[in-house]
Amino acid sequence: MILKHSDLSKNLNQSKIFYLLYGFNTALIDEVVENELKPKLSKNIFVYDEGQVINDFDNFLDNVLNKSFFDNDKLIIINRGTDKILEIIKILLEKSISETTIVIKSNTLDKKSKLRNFFEKNQNLYCVPFYEDNNQSLNLIVRKFFSQNKINISSQVINYIVDKSHKNRSILKNDLEKIKNFYQKKKSITLDEISKLTNTPVDNDLSELSDQILLKNKNKVIKILNENPLRAEDSILILKVLLNKIKRLKNLKKLITNFQDTDKILISYRPIIFWKDKEIIKHQLKILSLHKIDEFIKTISILELCLKKNPNYSDRMVNNFILEAT
Repeated sequence: MILKHSDLSKNLNQSKIFYLLYGFNTALIDEVVENELKPKLSKNIFVYDEGQVINDFDNFLDNVLNKSFFDNDKLIIINRGTDKILEIIKILLEKSISETTIVIKSNTLDKKSKLRNFFEKNQNLYCVPFYEDNNQSLNLIVRKFFSQNKINISSQVINYIVDKSHKNRSILKNDLEKIKNFYQKKKSITLDEISKLTNTPVDNDLSELSDQILLKNKNKVIKILNENPLRAEDSILILKVLLNKIKRLKNLKKLITNFQDTDKILISYRPIIFWKDKEIIKHQLKILSLHKIDEFIKTISILELCLKKNPNYSDRMVNNFILEAT
Protein backbone atom coordinates (compact mmCIF):
# COMPACT_ATOMS: atom_id res chain seq x y z
CA MET A 1 0.00 0.00 0.00
CA ILE A 2 1.52 3.31 -1.10
CA LEU A 3 1.46 6.13 1.44
CA LYS A 4 2.74 9.69 1.15
CA HIS A 5 5.41 10.52 3.72
CA SER A 6 3.36 13.56 4.78
CA ASP A 7 0.53 11.17 5.77
CA LEU A 8 2.74 8.67 7.57
CA SER A 9 2.51 10.19 11.05
CA LYS A 10 -1.28 10.09 11.26
CA ASN A 11 -1.37 6.52 9.91
CA LEU A 12 1.02 4.98 12.43
CA ASN A 13 -0.66 2.11 14.27
CA GLN A 14 0.16 -1.29 15.68
CA SER A 15 -2.02 -3.10 13.14
CA LYS A 16 0.49 -2.26 10.43
CA ILE A 17 3.61 -4.27 11.20
CA PHE A 18 5.79 -3.52 8.17
CA TYR A 19 6.90 -0.20 6.71
CA LEU A 20 9.20 0.29 3.70
CA LEU A 21 10.74 3.77 3.56
CA TYR A 22 12.70 4.23 0.36
CA GLY A 23 14.06 6.91 -1.94
CA PHE A 24 16.97 9.18 -2.77
CA ASN A 25 16.10 11.57 0.08
CA THR A 26 17.75 9.52 2.82
CA ALA A 27 18.15 12.61 5.02
CA LEU A 28 14.36 13.06 5.14
CA ILE A 29 13.91 9.34 5.85
CA ASP A 30 16.24 9.67 8.83
CA GLU A 31 14.32 12.73 10.06
CA VAL A 32 10.99 10.91 9.89
CA VAL A 33 12.37 7.87 11.71
CA GLU A 34 13.92 9.98 14.49
CA ASN A 35 11.14 12.54 14.93
CA GLU A 36 8.00 10.54 14.18
CA LEU A 37 8.45 6.77 14.24
CA LYS A 38 10.72 6.34 17.24
CA PRO A 39 8.76 8.62 19.62
CA LYS A 40 5.36 7.18 18.66
CA LEU A 41 5.96 3.46 18.11
CA SER A 42 8.21 2.14 20.89
CA LYS A 43 11.01 2.92 23.34
CA ASN A 44 12.48 -0.54 22.72
CA ILE A 45 14.39 0.03 19.50
CA PHE A 46 16.61 -2.51 17.73
CA VAL A 47 18.66 -1.53 14.67
CA TYR A 48 20.04 -4.01 12.13
CA ASP A 49 21.75 -3.90 8.78
CA GLU A 50 20.21 -6.09 6.08
CA GLY A 51 23.40 -8.17 6.01
CA GLN A 52 23.10 -8.91 9.74
CA VAL A 53 19.53 -10.11 9.31
CA ILE A 54 20.37 -12.38 6.37
CA ASN A 55 23.56 -13.82 7.88
CA ASP A 56 22.06 -14.50 11.31
CA PHE A 57 18.36 -14.91 10.64
CA ASP A 58 17.70 -17.34 13.52
CA ASN A 59 18.85 -14.85 16.15
CA PHE A 60 16.98 -12.04 14.40
CA LEU A 61 13.77 -14.10 14.36
CA ASP A 62 14.17 -14.92 18.05
CA ASN A 63 14.39 -11.22 18.84
CA VAL A 64 11.28 -10.47 16.78
CA LEU A 65 9.17 -13.21 18.35
CA ASN A 66 10.40 -13.25 21.93
CA LYS A 67 8.60 -11.07 24.45
CA SER A 68 9.57 -10.03 27.95
CA PHE A 69 8.20 -7.85 30.69
CA PHE A 70 10.67 -5.09 29.78
CA ASP A 71 10.33 -5.04 26.00
CA ASN A 72 6.84 -6.26 25.21
CA ASP A 73 6.55 -3.82 22.29
CA LYS A 74 9.41 -3.29 19.84
CA LEU A 75 10.51 -1.14 16.95
CA ILE A 76 12.94 -2.98 14.66
CA ILE A 77 14.76 -0.92 12.02
CA ILE A 78 16.56 -2.62 9.14
CA ASN A 79 18.98 -0.35 7.24
CA ARG A 80 20.02 -0.61 3.57
CA GLY A 81 17.20 -2.92 2.58
CA THR A 82 17.22 -4.46 -0.91
CA ASP A 83 15.35 -7.19 -2.76
CA LYS A 84 17.44 -9.69 -0.79
CA ILE A 85 15.33 -9.07 2.32
CA LEU A 86 12.03 -9.92 0.58
CA GLU A 87 11.99 -13.67 1.36
CA ILE A 88 12.60 -12.90 5.04
CA ILE A 89 9.67 -10.45 5.04
CA LYS A 90 7.46 -13.19 3.59
CA ILE A 91 8.54 -15.58 6.36
CA LEU A 92 7.79 -12.95 9.02
CA LEU A 93 4.34 -12.34 7.55
CA GLU A 94 3.51 -16.00 8.21
CA LYS A 95 4.48 -15.67 11.88
CA SER A 96 2.23 -14.43 14.64
CA ILE A 97 3.89 -11.08 15.23
CA SER A 98 2.20 -8.64 17.58
CA GLU A 99 3.20 -5.35 19.20
CA THR A 100 6.25 -5.20 16.98
CA THR A 101 6.86 -2.78 14.11
CA ILE A 102 9.47 -3.50 11.46
CA VAL A 103 10.77 -0.56 9.42
CA ILE A 104 12.94 -1.17 6.37
CA LYS A 105 15.00 1.78 5.15
CA SER A 106 16.19 1.64 1.54
CA ASN A 107 17.84 3.87 -1.00
CA THR A 108 16.30 4.35 -4.44
CA LEU A 109 14.27 1.34 -5.58
CA ASP A 110 13.28 1.32 -9.25
CA LYS A 111 9.89 0.21 -10.55
CA LYS A 112 11.20 -3.32 -11.18
CA SER A 113 12.22 -3.80 -7.54
CA LYS A 114 10.55 -6.92 -6.13
CA LEU A 115 10.64 -5.48 -2.61
CA ARG A 116 8.97 -2.24 -3.66
CA ASN A 117 6.30 -4.03 -5.74
CA PHE A 118 5.52 -6.42 -2.90
CA PHE A 119 4.91 -3.57 -0.44
CA GLU A 120 2.96 -1.48 -2.95
CA LYS A 121 0.51 -4.27 -3.81
CA ASN A 122 -0.08 -5.58 -0.27
CA GLN A 123 -2.77 -3.61 1.60
CA ASN A 124 -1.38 -4.77 4.95
CA LEU A 125 2.03 -3.18 4.30
CA TYR A 126 3.02 0.48 4.03
CA CYS A 127 5.29 1.60 1.19
CA VAL A 128 6.46 5.20 1.58
CA PRO A 129 8.54 6.91 -1.16
CA PHE A 130 10.77 9.88 -0.27
CA TYR A 131 11.44 12.07 -3.26
CA GLU A 132 14.23 14.58 -3.75
CA ASP A 133 13.78 17.99 -2.14
CA ASN A 134 13.15 21.02 -4.33
CA ASN A 135 14.01 24.68 -3.81
CA GLN A 136 10.56 25.41 -2.38
CA SER A 137 10.73 22.74 0.36
CA LEU A 138 14.28 23.74 1.31
CA ASN A 139 13.37 27.42 1.28
CA LEU A 140 10.66 26.71 3.87
CA ILE A 141 13.20 24.90 6.10
CA VAL A 142 15.59 27.87 5.98
CA ARG A 143 12.87 30.46 6.67
CA LYS A 144 11.55 28.43 9.60
CA PHE A 145 15.09 28.09 11.01
CA PHE A 146 15.78 31.83 10.99
CA SER A 147 12.31 32.62 12.32
CA GLN A 148 12.71 30.21 15.25
CA ASN A 149 16.16 31.58 16.06
CA LYS A 150 14.94 35.19 15.70
CA ILE A 151 17.64 36.14 13.20
CA ASN A 152 16.88 38.82 10.62
CA ILE A 153 17.71 37.57 7.15
CA SER A 154 17.16 38.76 3.59
CA SER A 155 15.58 36.72 0.80
CA GLN A 156 18.88 37.02 -1.04
CA VAL A 157 20.73 35.19 1.75
CA ILE A 158 18.00 32.55 1.97
CA ASN A 159 18.25 31.89 -1.76
CA TYR A 160 22.04 31.65 -1.49
CA ILE A 161 21.86 29.07 1.33
CA VAL A 162 19.30 26.98 -0.57
CA ASP A 163 21.28 27.21 -3.81
CA LYS A 164 24.47 26.17 -2.04
CA SER A 165 22.83 23.03 -0.61
CA HIS A 166 22.49 21.56 -4.13
CA LYS A 167 19.06 20.23 -3.09
CA ASN A 168 20.70 18.08 -0.43
CA ARG A 169 18.87 18.28 2.90
CA SER A 170 21.87 16.95 4.85
CA ILE A 171 24.14 19.71 3.53
CA LEU A 172 21.46 22.31 4.28
CA LYS A 173 20.91 21.12 7.85
CA ASN A 174 24.66 21.01 8.45
CA ASP A 175 25.07 24.59 7.20
CA LEU A 176 22.17 25.81 9.35
CA GLU A 177 23.69 24.15 12.40
CA LYS A 178 26.99 25.97 11.74
CA ILE A 179 25.10 29.26 11.51
CA LYS A 180 23.20 28.57 14.72
CA ASN A 181 26.34 27.69 16.70
CA PHE A 182 28.41 30.60 15.43
CA TYR A 183 25.82 33.37 15.49
CA GLN A 184 23.87 32.70 18.66
CA LYS A 185 24.10 36.31 19.86
CA LYS A 186 23.72 38.13 16.54
CA LYS A 187 20.45 39.59 15.31
CA SER A 188 21.31 39.60 11.62
CA ILE A 189 23.70 37.92 9.20
CA THR A 190 25.17 39.20 5.96
CA LEU A 191 25.66 37.23 2.77
CA ASP A 192 29.44 37.58 3.01
CA GLU A 193 29.42 36.13 6.53
CA ILE A 194 27.25 33.21 5.42
CA SER A 195 29.58 32.51 2.50
CA LYS A 196 32.68 32.40 4.73
CA LEU A 197 30.97 30.26 7.35
CA THR A 198 29.46 27.60 5.13
CA ASN A 199 32.16 27.10 2.50
CA THR A 200 34.34 24.03 3.18
CA PRO A 201 37.42 22.66 1.36
CA VAL A 202 35.22 19.98 -0.25
CA ASP A 203 32.72 22.61 -1.45
CA ASN A 204 35.53 24.67 -2.94
CA ASP A 205 37.13 21.65 -4.65
CA LEU A 206 33.85 20.54 -6.23
CA SER A 207 32.98 24.07 -7.26
CA GLU A 208 36.36 24.58 -8.93
CA LEU A 209 36.14 21.19 -10.62
CA SER A 210 32.69 22.08 -11.99
CA ASP A 211 33.94 25.42 -13.28
CA GLN A 212 36.87 23.81 -15.09
CA ILE A 213 34.60 21.18 -16.65
CA LEU A 214 32.38 23.94 -18.05
CA LEU A 215 35.47 25.79 -19.26
CA LYS A 216 36.56 22.62 -21.11
CA ASN A 217 39.94 22.86 -19.37
CA LYS A 218 40.93 19.20 -19.47
CA ASN A 219 44.44 19.64 -18.09
CA LYS A 220 43.14 21.51 -15.05
CA VAL A 221 40.35 18.96 -14.55
CA ILE A 222 42.82 16.06 -14.58
CA LYS A 223 45.08 17.92 -12.15
CA ILE A 224 42.19 18.47 -9.71
CA LEU A 225 41.10 14.82 -9.94
CA ASN A 226 44.67 13.61 -9.38
CA GLU A 227 45.09 15.82 -6.32
CA ASN A 228 41.61 15.14 -4.90
CA PRO A 229 40.19 11.87 -6.29
CA LEU A 230 36.41 11.73 -6.25
CA ARG A 231 35.01 9.54 -3.49
CA ALA A 232 31.87 7.48 -4.10
CA GLU A 233 29.92 9.74 -1.72
CA ASP A 234 30.95 12.82 -3.76
CA SER A 235 29.62 11.45 -7.04
CA ILE A 236 26.02 12.65 -6.75
CA LEU A 237 27.13 15.91 -5.14
CA ILE A 238 29.48 16.88 -7.98
CA LEU A 239 26.61 16.33 -10.42
CA LYS A 240 24.37 18.54 -8.28
CA VAL A 241 26.98 21.29 -8.20
CA LEU A 242 27.54 20.98 -11.93
CA LEU A 243 23.81 20.93 -12.70
CA ASN A 244 23.16 24.04 -10.61
CA LYS A 245 25.97 25.92 -12.35
CA ILE A 246 24.88 24.91 -15.84
CA LYS A 247 21.22 25.75 -15.17
CA ARG A 248 22.39 29.19 -14.06
CA LEU A 249 24.34 29.47 -17.31
CA LYS A 250 21.19 28.60 -19.25
CA ASN A 251 19.20 31.34 -17.49
CA LEU A 252 21.98 33.85 -18.08
CA LYS A 253 22.31 32.83 -21.73
CA LYS A 254 18.62 33.55 -22.30
CA LEU A 255 18.81 36.91 -20.53
CA ILE A 256 21.90 37.96 -22.44
CA THR A 257 20.32 36.95 -25.75
CA ASN A 258 17.42 39.29 -25.00
CA PHE A 259 19.30 42.20 -23.38
CA GLN A 260 22.90 41.82 -24.55
CA ASP A 261 24.47 43.69 -21.58
CA THR A 262 26.35 40.80 -19.93
CA ASP A 263 27.94 42.78 -17.09
CA LYS A 264 24.66 44.40 -16.06
CA ILE A 265 22.88 41.04 -16.04
CA LEU A 266 25.61 39.40 -13.95
CA ILE A 267 25.38 42.21 -11.38
CA SER A 268 21.59 42.03 -11.06
CA TYR A 269 21.26 38.23 -11.20
CA ARG A 270 19.83 36.43 -8.14
CA PRO A 271 21.05 34.49 -6.23
CA ILE A 272 23.98 36.88 -6.28
CA ILE A 273 27.11 36.05 -8.31
CA PHE A 274 30.30 36.93 -6.44
CA TRP A 275 32.86 39.10 -8.21
CA LYS A 276 35.48 36.34 -8.29
CA ASP A 277 33.09 34.12 -10.29
CA LYS A 278 32.00 36.67 -12.88
CA GLU A 279 34.96 36.36 -15.27
CA ILE A 280 34.77 32.57 -15.15
CA ILE A 281 31.04 32.68 -15.95
CA LYS A 282 31.56 35.13 -18.79
CA HIS A 283 34.12 32.78 -20.34
CA GLN A 284 31.80 29.78 -19.90
CA LEU A 285 29.00 31.68 -21.63
CA LYS A 286 31.28 32.26 -24.63
CA ILE A 287 32.32 28.60 -24.84
CA LEU A 288 28.90 26.96 -24.40
CA SER A 289 25.99 27.45 -26.77
CA LEU A 290 22.41 27.10 -25.55
CA HIS A 291 22.17 23.82 -27.45
CA LYS A 292 25.31 22.49 -25.77
CA ILE A 293 23.99 23.54 -22.36
CA ASP A 294 20.74 21.63 -22.98
CA GLU A 295 22.74 18.54 -23.96
CA PHE A 296 24.78 18.86 -20.76
CA ILE A 297 21.63 19.03 -18.62
CA LYS A 298 20.08 16.01 -20.35
CA THR A 299 23.27 13.93 -19.96
CA ILE A 300 23.61 14.79 -16.26
CA SER A 301 19.97 13.87 -15.59
CA ILE A 302 20.42 10.48 -17.26
CA LEU A 303 23.67 9.87 -15.38
CA GLU A 304 21.97 10.69 -12.05
CA LEU A 305 19.41 7.96 -12.67
CA CYS A 306 22.18 5.49 -13.54
CA LEU A 307 24.05 6.32 -10.30
CA LYS A 308 20.96 5.73 -8.19
CA LYS A 309 20.50 2.30 -9.77
CA ASN A 310 24.21 1.38 -9.64
CA PRO A 311 25.71 3.18 -6.60
CA ASN A 312 28.67 0.77 -6.40
CA TYR A 313 30.04 2.13 -9.68
CA SER A 314 29.21 5.79 -9.09
CA ASP A 315 32.77 7.16 -8.83
CA ARG A 316 33.87 5.32 -11.98
CA MET A 317 30.85 6.49 -14.01
CA VAL A 318 31.23 10.11 -12.91
CA ASN A 319 34.97 10.13 -13.62
CA ASN A 320 34.33 8.80 -17.13
CA PHE A 321 31.63 11.41 -17.69
CA ILE A 322 33.89 14.25 -16.53
CA LEU A 323 36.73 13.25 -18.82
CA GLU A 324 34.38 12.84 -21.81
CA ALA A 325 32.71 16.19 -21.07
CA THR A 326 36.01 18.09 -21.25
